[in-house]
Amino acid sequence: QVQLVESGGGWVQPGGYLKLSCVSSGRTYVMGWFRQAPGKEREFVAGIRWSDGHTKYHDSLNGRFTISQDKDKNTVYLEMNGLYPKDTAVYYCAADRAPVPAYRWTNFLEFDYWGQGTQVTVSS
Repeated sequence: QVQLVESGGGWVQPGGYLKLSCVSSGRTYVMGWFRQAPGKEREFVAGIRWSDGHTKYHDSLNGRFTISQDKDKNTVYLEMNGLYPKDTAVYYCAADRAPVPAYRWTNFLEFDYWGQGTQVTVSS
């Protein structure tokens, strides 16, 4: 019912900047980002609620990432600043049309729709 297409990944040196984009084929209640590094479980990064722009971030990011939305374009962005090698992962866009409360956004099982993923590599 909803298709997500993310883009913007690539390779950057430590301390670098990347901006990811995710375009949705339809309006949803929440859209966000997860990442999965080699050998590790899928990890919540950030989410945003379309109705009021409420955001939630993983506590470990220390303000380095910013999620934003463009309602006219059905697009969500993730700006990543001061990247570390530990940020290296496949980043997935996720969405749900159901009114999932923000405290549940950290669980990937709460999201019904997923993009194909975009690789982010941070290394020197």
